Amino acid sequence: MEYLFICYSKCSTCKKAKKWLDDNNILYKERPINENNPTADELKEWIVKSGYPIKRFFNTSGNLYKELGLKDKLPNMSDDEKIMLLATDGMLVKRPILVGEDVVLVGFKEEEWNKILK
Repeated sequence: MEYLFICYSKCSTCKKAKKWLDDNNILYKERPINENNPTADELKEWIVKSGYPIKRFFNTSGNLYKELGLKDKLPNMSDDEKIMLLATDGMLVKRPILVGEDVVLVGFKEEEWNKILK
């Protein structure tokens, strides 16, 4: 099975995740998040499939998140508003995202990836 690996080339966590995928012989197609941001429809599907709360999909340590003051704004937004916001800019989205037929992983936690993908 081939996964969709959504990443940002300058992100150190994405680099670690990519190395892990390569080291574990996991097939993937790479998609640069800054060139091809997830769409609202993709995000809706992935949020449901992942079982994670929408907040997990936000890059809370990113500059854009901080500049927009999203820490204070997100609690007052609907789920649809949050998804539409995420779809506007890849720098708002936590990365990497690994998408498979029945799994979506957000962020790279080696222990979680070992448990789910091996």
